[in-house]
Amino acid sequence: LGDKSGFKASNGWLKRFRVRYNVHFRMISGKGAAVNQDTVTDWKTRLSTILEQYNPIDVYKCDETSLYYKLLSDRSLIVNKDDCIGGKKSKERFTVLFCANWAGNDKLNPVVIGKW
Repeated sequence: LGDKSGFKASNGWLKRFRVRYNVHFRMISGKGAAVNQDTVTDWKTRLSTILEQYNPIDVYKCDETSLYYKLLSDRSLIVNKDDCIGGKKSKERFTVLFCANWAGNDKLNPVVIGKW
């Protein structure tokens, strides 16, 4: 992605980013809203106690995400009153694993772990 060391985020940048990528903040509903808050609070306390035993350079967080590399836009410019009929969306993707330590000084190279 290039060197972004001079990057400065601003409220205007965030607003344009959200508009460009159609990012919205929504209220969580359904199953996601049904989380027992006492359980969450208890887990946060337990996790803090566990993490205190380790050096931040030894604690790593890994996460994976799927990148759909053949997914076309679901929007198009049409002439007034014309129908816009879409087809099936491509599900071809690859999964990438990202990993870094808690201290932030060791960011491992992303690993492609699968393609479908």
